[in-house]
Amino acid sequence: MADFLIRRGDLRDTAWSESRPGPLAPGAARLKVEAFALTANNVTYATFGEAMGYWNFFPAADPAFGRVPVWGFATVKESNADGVVVGARVYGYLPISESFDVTPVRAGKESFMDGAASRQGLAPIYNTYIFTAADPVYDAKLEAQQMLFRPLFTTGFMIDDCLMEAGENVPETVVISSASSKTALALAHCLKSRGGVDAVGLTSPGNKAYVEGLGLYARVETYDAADRLHARGLTAYVDFLGRPTLTADVHNALKDRLVRSLVIGVTDWEGNRAPIALPDPQPEFFFVPTYAADRARVLGPDVLNARLGRAMRSFYDASAGYLTPQTEKGHEAITAAWIDTLDAKVPPSKGLVLSF
Repeated sequence: MADFLIRRGDLRDTAWSESRPGPLAPGAARLKVEAFALTANNVTYATFGEAMGYWNFFPAADPAFGRVPVWGFATVKESNADGVVVGARVYGYLPISESFDVTPVRAGKESFMDGAASRQGLAPIYNTYIFTAADPVYDAKLEAQQMLFRPLFTTGFMIDDCLMEAGENVPETVVISSASSKTALALAHCLKSRGGVDAVGLTSPGNKAYVEGLGLYARVETYDAADRLHARGLTAYVDFLGRPTLTADVHNALKDRLVRSLVIGVTDWEGNRAPIALPDPQPEFFFVPTYAADRARVLGPDVLNARLGRAMRSFYDASAGYLTPQTEKGHEAITAAWIDTLDAKVPPSKGLVLSF
């Protein structure tokens, strides 16, 4: 069995570790990783690995290293767990490893949860494995889109819901940084589908033409123009970049029009993140599992999941116009893909789907 390891203190320092799996423990199941997506979202997991516990999901033998979580498909290879049969295929949170063990609990027709000790106290959404045979949004023809977009679309959908349904001072304009990122595309898609709100994308000069060509944004600006930004009506800022100087430019340019400022991710993971004093509203960190759980209590989980499922299927169909999945295979390809993702060398028009 091979594990892809990343040094916690230096995300470019990687290694492959080979080991022979021991006997499967009672009540456990062994999953073979089939394929997974690699995006800037996984860099965010590594960047916040210590602060938010992402390294705890799949501990490495050497604590100086970690196994970064990814989203993808796996097949049950061995099982000593009730309700989890050999050959079953699941979608969920995986390590970049050829196989890994889970301790299934709450196994049912639709899914099970990993009850491993290392995952106690972590958000249930990350610990749930969905059987593809019972997944209402699974489509064999759209597996690449599901790996690339399912968790990211969920984030975009929940941000849209938070701004437009569950918050006060509903904005007429939403400014979105890192506008070419997959989660930003999901949010922009939701806003466009809703209608009546302008999405303004902020991006690098090199990605401006691509973002404009998507047709998702009412207007696209480069980062160096953020200090001169203007917007229609009440405005929200959704930050996927994590660059404090840009946040300050947006806040100072929009002044009293700005009513919400949400921090989502850190695509600029190596930048200077030292905080800068800002005029109100102060940035809020948006954590999807917490928000989704709150909304499920308000709406009921069935209502929320039905809304999410309808929107997700619509987005999968539309996503063919946003990017093309690019498949790569093998240890060297996975290592190169990780470094390219760190260095932002993967074109936004491509989506990496990797396998062993």
